[in-house]
This record gives sequence, structure tokens and C-alpha cells, in this order.
Amino acid sequence: MTSITEASRPDAGNDPRATGTPRSMKTPEHVVEIVSDSGEGAQKCGQIFGAVSAMMGNGVWTVEIIPAEIQPPPRSIGSASGNRVRIGAGPVTNWGDRANLVVAFNEQALLARHRLDAIADDAIVLLEEMWADHDDESIRAEWSAAMEELSAATYRIVRVPMEERCLTVVDDARKGKNMFVLGMLATIYARDAERTKDRIDQALHKKSDDVRRSNRALFDLGAAWAEEHLDFRVDVPTAPNDRPMVVMNGNQALGMGAIASGMDFLAMYPITPATSVSHYLAEAFPRVGGIVHQAEDEIAAVVAAIGASYAGKTAFTVTSGPGLALKTEALGLAVMTETPLVVIDVQRGGPSTGLPTKVEQSDLLAALFGQPGDTPKIVLAPATIEECFHCVVTARQIAEAFRTVVFVLSDANLATGVQPFPRPTPDPRWVATLPDQRPVEEGAKPYGWDERTGLSRRIVPGRPGGAYTTTGLAHDDESKIDYSPAVNEKGCRMRSRKLAVFQQTLNPPPIHGDDEGDLLVVGWGSTKGAIEEAVDRARADGRRVSSTHLTFLSPLEPGLKEMFARFEKVMTVEINYSDRRADPFVTEENRRRGQLCWLLRAQLLVDVDCWTRVHGQPLAPGRIVEAIEDRLGIGAES
Repeated sequence: MTSITEASRPDAGNDPRATGTPRSMKTPEHVVEIVSDSGEGAQKCGQIFGAVSAMMGNGVWTVEIIPAEIQPPPRSIGSASGNRVRIGAGPVTNWGDRANLVVAFNEQALLARHRLDAIADDAIVLLEEMWADHDDESIRAEWSAAMEELSAATYRIVRVPMEERCLTVVDDARKGKNMFVLGMLATIYARDAERTKDRIDQALHKKSDDVRRSNRALFDLGAAWAEEHLDFRVDVPTAPNDRPMVVMNGNQALGMGAIASGMDFLAMYPITPATSVSHYLAEAFPRVGGIVHQAEDEIAAVVAAIGASYAGKTAFTVTSGPGLALKTEALGLAVMTETPLVVIDVQRGGPSTGLPTKVEQSDLLAALFGQPGDTPKIVLAPATIEECFHCVVTARQIAEAFRTVVFVLSDANLATGVQPFPRPTPDPRWVATLPDQRPVEEGAKPYGWDERTGLSRRIVPGRPGGAYTTTGLAHDDESKIDYSPAVNEKGCRMRSRKLAVFQQTLNPPPIHGDDEGDLLVVGWGSTKGAIEEAVDRARADGRRVSSTHLTFLSPLEPGLKEMFARFEKVMTVEINYSDRRADPFVTEENRRRGQLCWLLRAQLLVDVDCWTRVHGQPLAPGRIVEAIEDRLGIGAES
């Protein structure tokens, strides 16, 4: 690779291509990042590139790079916005380690990614060149300072006249560079041009014909510029699947799961990164008889969902951490009244408003224990975008079968990530049945608990002979307020027993790797792909390490204690906070551990350790390998 000083010196020119055919690099995978100021369309560019790559037969995983502020200052480190796309010849399950190709709309966005160590040492960088000779002296100074800082790296920087070329088609290049870049990527990676243009049209279907035509022209312009000026191509082999595939992000999959499950009422208040679930369903739900209710606040949203479910609808609510906090009292009401309810929590960084656009797995304990009193509920967490779809179907079935609250803990990594997976085949068993409207038999009680299972039949309002008063106060099996010790004890016992009954229907989670060894890595949620890739790398180096991934977190899946006993050490890997062992004043007695680690230690009385990070980013498999080696006494803690 050419060094940065060679590629970016003033006399190097803008055309790296020498005579002859561009060199082609064949590789099993590649990671590309497109970064810009917020509002310049880098995310859209990455989404289309990822979707087309998936449709052509590549494995794909995308991660959106989103600034925390709605309108951050342009050309600042905090304004970096865009998309990372990892494509592979086979399945891709996480965002990888560092980017091999970066397209940057300005040097400050590039600098932001450099400072996060997000770029591989030998990466190629395609950088907008307009800032080097800008009329504003302060911008020229910023360019020079950035180039000086970047000079310590060994990237190959190729300056690209994006602004100059785009202005030949549009008056405002900010509204065109993303399609110009998409054209360059299509040439570099040999993406199907017509399929890409069709995807552009789909993305701009609400725009005018003139807008769609200009975006197509910009795509052609970028493709032609790359064909003429770039001296490299990247060949990531494709393997078209013989099964029908779909390509979507996790929030779309959650929405589709709601439709497939037969749920028909969503009440939510907009909150990042969960809002796009409602955006998708606002368009799709009415076609199947569903209703999307945007409430005035988070409390009103959950109460509306509880009311709809109480009346016989199959209802759910969607939120993120701060919204979950506001729903606390109402969720306790749903537990006490045993009203079926699905709560989808798309987790983000905390506490308080925290990191609105960044990923974290910090709501586990809040979901389990965030309400006053004893509020047993079922909690499950999808690990892939495909599981986002199926988890909603499963959650609806459990909520109504067990008359309980069911949490689905997704996160920002799944929410915006795009991945292909086999098209689900609808199953009539997924769909909710109509509520029973037959007359209630004489003697039936609204909480006629089965003493052995804690289950009771649901009486929907309006059934002849089924009138009763619903209350959030302590009540007996006839729903009459009763504060007596025996009645309160029985109600708590019956609501709890349902979880024990449900746990008996679960199977132990599978082990990735051998059934015994030196270290077992335990994860949950969107970390699965990175953990399993890290375990595979460690095993290839001769390490006796395996992993398991939990879907159900309340109740825990059976057989864990016996599984853990077959390994010398057990360690969770999570995206939430824990004290490091070497931190000042931290001891084994006062050390705060990761949330799943805490839960496993408390529930199983097993010495489980943890490795966690709260960088606001998905975990990279390379960092997990370092953590594995540290736990095995091979390397230093990363």
C-alpha cells in the first residue's frame, strides 16, 4: 500500500491509476465505511449498498454510525454519520474489527473514525478533496491539521473530486454525493448497476421523477469516475442462495413479526432507536387491520396498550430505556391484573438519556426488577435480525397463553443493522385466535387459578355472565380487593408459579464448540455473532474455549449449572458496565459486574466472571479474542 504522505502530497495528483488494468483483490470478506456530516446521506448509501450486496448473494451485516445530536455542528468530530457494511462470501454475523475501505465526505469525519481505531492500518481511504483548497482559511487549516494527525497512520488516501463532479448534475452537492459514492462502490465491488438503481428508486419512491432521475445520473457519474480513475477492485465472491431471501433491519423484522403473529394494536411514543418500528407499521399495519396509536407520552402509550389487551385485542408497546422507566407503574398494573402484554425494548446507552443513538445492553435488570413489589415476567432477547422476527411471534404466544407481560430486549445494533435471512413461511399457528365471546359458565372466576400451575382462564369484557371489577390492588380469585395475608401471599405465588411452569417447557441452550473445556463464554442479544467468531478464532489457535448464548433471561433456560460445571472458567461478554478487577478500590466483595453475570451468579450460585464494554459500539470479535486470552492467562486484559 502507498503511505498516506505519498498519496496525499500536493503533487501526487488525484488520479492514482497508472496504465493497464486495475488490480483486483479477491478476499472472503471486506469492511467498508461511508462517513459524512449528518444529513448528507451516507447512511442511505450504506443501506442500499448492503441491501444490493445481500441480494447478489453476499453475507452482509451493517451498522449505522449515528451522531448523538440531531443537528451537530458540521465538519466536527461529533458530526460523523454514516454506515459500516461488512460483506462476505459466506454468512456475516457482526460488524467485524476494522474497516478496509473508507469513503469520507470530509477529513473531520475521517478523523473521528481514525481516533476510534475503526480503520485498518492498510485501509484505502477515498476522501473528498474540496476542503484542501477551500476559500475559508480556517477550513484549510483544519484540513492541514487533520492530515498531519493522520500522517502517523499507513492508510492509502485517494482524493476524490466529489463536489466538483456532483455539481455537473445537481445544484446542491450535499444532496448528491451519497449516490456518487454509491456508484464508486458499485464499480469497486462489481455490484449490479440496474439492481442498484432499482433500489435507489425504491428508497426515493415518495420523491418526484426528476429527483429519481438525477440520483440515477449521479450513480452513473460515480461509477464512471471510479472506472476511469481507481486502480483497484475488490472481489468478494457471491453465492446466490437457492432459498428465497429477505433483506431488512431489526426494527423492520420486529414490525413484520408483529404482523405475522396476529397482533393488531401498537401504542408507542417516539424514542430513538425504537421509533422506526412505528414508522414501518404505520404504513404496513393498516393493510392487515392493525392500528398504530402514537400517544402523547410513554405512560399513555403503555396504558393504551394494556387497555386494548384487556378489551381482547392483541396489543404491544415499543420503547427504549428512558421510556421503559416511565412505563414502570403501568407494567406493574399489567402484571397484577394478569393482562397479556408484549413490551419491545430497543436498548440504547444509559443512564438517563445517556447515548441516544448508541448500543448498549443495560436494560436487563430494569426489565426484570424495574417495578415495585414482586412483578414476575418473561424476558427474551433476539440475537439476530431473523430472531427479531420470530421472537415477537413467540412473545405474543407466551403473553396470551400465560396471561403475563413478556419483554423482547432488542438493541440499537439490531435495530438499524441490515442482514439477509431466509424468507419466513407463514404458519397459521403463529396467529392469535379471536377472543372467546361465549357466555361464561356459572362459577367461573376472573382469577380462577389452577393451584398447581398458577394459570387461569382469561375473561374478556363483554362476555355474558363475565362481569367483574378489575383492580391493581391486592385481590382474591374473584378480583375483589382483599388485603389479608393469605390472599396476598396466594396471588404472588400464583403469578410467580407461571414462570416455573413455563421454564419446564424450555430446552438447555446449545453449546458452540466442545461440551467441556477451559473457558465457556456466555452471551445474550446481539453479541452472538461477534462472540462465536471470536471463539472460532481462539479455537483455531488451540484454545479450549466454547460459547453458549441465552435467549430466555427470565426464567433462565434449564441445565446451565450442569453446563458451567464442565468448564474450568465461565465468563459473560456483554455491552453494559462492570468494574475491572484492577480498578482502584475494587475488591471481589464490592466489584460491580455485568448484568447477565450478576443474574447468573445470583440464580445459580456459580462463580461467573464477566468482560464488558460500554463504548457505545458493537463488540468487535478481535477484542473478544483478547479478553478470552486474558481469562486464560495468555494475554493482557483489553
